[in-house]
Amino acid sequence: MNYKMIFYTVGQVLIIEAALLLFPTIVALIYAELFVAFSLAITAVIAFAIGFSSRMIFKTENRVLYAKEGLIIVSLAWICVSLLGSLPFVISGEIPFFVDALFETVSGFTTTGATILIDVEKMSKGLLLWRSFTHWIGGMGVLVFVMAIVSKTPDRTMNILKAEMPGPIVDKLVPKTRDTAKILYLIYIGLTALLIVLLLVGGMPFFDSVVHALGTAGTGGFGIKNDSIAGYSPYLQWVIAVFMFLFGVNFNLYYLILIRKFKNAFSSRELWCYVVIFFSSVVLVSLNIYPLYENISEVIRISCFQVSSIITTTGYSVCDFTSWSAPLAKTVLVLLMFTGACAGSTAGGLKISRVIILFKKIGNELRKVLHPRTATIVTFEGKRVDESTLNGVGTYFAVYIFSFIAILLLLSFEKTFSFEANFTAAASCFNNIGPVFDNALGNGSFANYYVFSKIILSFAMLLGRLEIYPLLLTVAPTTWLKK
Repeated sequence: MNYKMIFYTVGQVLIIEAALLLFPTIVALIYAELFVAFSLAITAVIAFAIGFSSRMIFKTENRVLYAKEGLIIVSLAWICVSLLGSLPFVISGEIPFFVDALFETVSGFTTTGATILIDVEKMSKGLLLWRSFTHWIGGMGVLVFVMAIVSKTPDRTMNILKAEMPGPIVDKLVPKTRDTAKILYLIYIGLTALLIVLLLVGGMPFFDSVVHALGTAGTGGFGIKNDSIAGYSPYLQWVIAVFMFLFGVNFNLYYLILIRKFKNAFSSRELWCYVVIFFSSVVLVSLNIYPLYENISEVIRISCFQVSSIITTTGYSVCDFTSWSAPLAKTVLVLLMFTGACAGSTAGGLKISRVIILFKKIGNELRKVLHPRTATIVTFEGKRVDESTLNGVGTYFAVYIFSFIAILLLLSFEKTFSFEANFTAAASCFNNIGPVFDNALGNGSFANYYVFSKIILSFAMLLGRLEIYPLLLTVAPTTWLKK
């Protein structure tokens, strides 16, 4: 295993994080938050020092990375950026307890949006921006960002892209992986900028527009108001709802649209399944919550927003949907927590493509039972799905279920909250969503969970965002043994 290249690349990531910390530092200075600016700046210095030292110490001519190294790099990079990214909260004293700060930062980078803050409106502007900026960085991927801007990237970087990008199948848009990363980020930046403009047009203040655009683009959900998006106008709520949906679409399709391959883009089976699931869910939720509001326009707006927020694993809200006396609507939202949106998007969850392949695999096995001599194949997006991909999806689903059960069991040692709270907390963090279906938590905050539970949930957020394997491989002792 190429140990030197692993730590060299992680060092490169930390240097990039140091540079990114300068943006919230400038914002803190603009708002005269001098100690917050110092906290962010000193963290940037620490990140740069560690990253630069790592690059110097582990510099190597052997730049080849195989799948194993790619998985480990992704895992270590996310752990390191989370550990260092939590320091401004601790140094500034706004989140003085390190485990709480780490939980908040992991939640940011993994685009979960779960928070330990009770009153987010008391937080400084500099750290509010940093919270949401972590969403935007983590949404497309920390390593994907590095590949997009660094001129010299290691060989076989496709292994990094596969390890970090969500979904069962990752394709290059163009021959070079670095160019693929650039294209993805240009689309990402373009959609984010468009969203900021539309929010400004609707009268949202500039700072609010930037923060909410970053949170929406990364499908994260960190807000700056205690009532999330509820206090903004219906126009602004609709804009955010639409863009949450758009950021749940596979970014490869946007590239196909840009190069005018409209037929290829709009013939995507995953896209149409995503659309059907979305609108079916909106209808079911609307019918179930109508007696609670009795205003059809409000019901449709709330239903579209909350379905869009949950299926894309963003976590914004326009009402206290966790207290609805509408069991069907709440059940639909919980199920959407697990499905997620499209592969190749910034959303979490299982991903619709994986669900489609899983059901096709089940159907294929049933046909084999009924007609043993008939040759059957599974196709997806007009292509034959090879046996290794089918087995990979089945294995991933089994590991996914086992991991979720393990997280839930560990949370069950926490006697503070109900089974409903622990179940939805596990589902929310593991699928990178944010909200919890229990009023006992108070404003949806995880603050009252014990330290052990916060550590477990932080691990669950990383496990879900990195799709299990990179993190499990990194913590396995056999990975680091030299043969």
